[in-house]
Amino acid sequence: MQKALIEKYGEARLPRYTSYPTAPGFSAAVGAGTYGDWLSGIGPRTEASLYLHIPFCRSMCWYCGCHTTITQRDEPVLDYVDMLRREIGLVSEKAGNRLNIRHVHFGGGTPTIMQPEEFRDLLGLLRARFTFTVGTEIAVEIDPRTLAPEMAAVLGEAGVTRASLGVQSFDPVVQKAINRIQSERQTLDAVERLRGAGLQGINFDLIYGLPHQTVASCIETAKAAVRMRPDRFAVFGYAHIPSFKKHQRLIDESALPDAAMRARQAEAIAETLGAAGYVRIGLDHYALPADGLAVAARRGRLHRNFQGYTTDGCTTLIGFGASAIGRTPDGYIQNEVPPGLYARRISSGKLATAKGYRLTAEDRMRAEIIERLMCDFRVDVTTIAARHGFDAVPLVDGSARLATLKDDGVIDIRGGTVTVRQDHRFVVRAVAAAFDAYIDRTARTHSKAA
Repeated sequence: MQKALIEKYGEARLPRYTSYPTAPGFSAAVGAGTYGDWLSGIGPRTEASLYLHIPFCRSMCWYCGCHTTITQRDEPVLDYVDMLRREIGLVSEKAGNRLNIRHVHFGGGTPTIMQPEEFRDLLGLLRARFTFTVGTEIAVEIDPRTLAPEMAAVLGEAGVTRASLGVQSFDPVVQKAINRIQSERQTLDAVERLRGAGLQGINFDLIYGLPHQTVASCIETAKAAVRMRPDRFAVFGYAHIPSFKKHQRLIDESALPDAAMRARQAEAIAETLGAAGYVRIGLDHYALPADGLAVAARRGRLHRNFQGYTTDGCTTLIGFGASAIGRTPDGYIQNEVPPGLYARRISSGKLATAKGYRLTAEDRMRAEIIERLMCDFRVDVTTIAARHGFDAVPLVDGSARLATLKDDGVIDIRGGTVTVRQDHRFVVRAVAAAFDAYIDRTARTHSKAA
């Protein structure tokens, strides 16, 4: 039964549902003027999160699906940070300095490619423009191979609370195949530097489905990572979309595992982490029982955004930098993707918004249903639909996708509540897609479901 479900649903290209609607549905109909109006309409003392995209790395990892540029020089990074500072000024003026910041996330690329003083000054500007509290969480994505002791010290001094380290795989054969050579020693050195600087939270990213990867190598990587005792793991399936990411063409497709092997690798990692005391959260995250993410999951307060599973429940997310996506209660916005075009927009004194999406009442309802499914594997469609002023019957009884999933034993439906069965949670994205009104328009741009 499991193999048949993997063959049926595992090859389908589906969104990860870090937003709804998903980014392929954004359009140029929502531009800088609309975003400016949305910012101006934000109420006083609104709780918000900030995301800053740093699209630079020292070398290209061939599996990467992010928007990033390779540079060995510091000048492009310094010029870009100057544009970020200008954008922060533009946005804070439009928002009227109304925002109380709950979470800040520096993503990439490699945010720590900045010079330590540049990072410290940038965070200082955010604190000057917005309201931070003692409880504001600040997270930074880090490449352990390039983390200098000076940067680790500044992260601690600047009040960073969480570091997310890219690990992916410790198998040297896999590392060579993806152009990312990173030893266990390098990773441990980075962890020790960060903990020595006072950072309380450490996350590791692992990937399965990579070229030449095996179940055994996945287990060995997970065991090695566990010995460093990070607080959280994010375990992602490699998304091979070479038509969109040309550097992925450097990966030998014949060395990629099929859907059944990917599922075995994912479950092997899950079992290894579970045996080490980590709690499985949602589709692909794991945390120690006392970690805030595990606590939120137990209390039904888990959320999902562009960084994956999170404790962040803010409905306002301000994105800074090239390609950054943000959200206000009115809808989504995305900045220009090429750093050069982004810089030209900002240097002219304009917001860099390239496209976006204005949410409808139905979108908000479907977004809540999908989020609860992705977080809890269970959703009371009747209650959520009623809260948004809609009838649940067409959503549940009228859905051919749900009917097929029920017939296949993936879900149970009782009284308007949809529950994903424990053994079939690996295809929860297929269940979420049953509530996606736009899925047939955007399927080719997404990754495989398993």
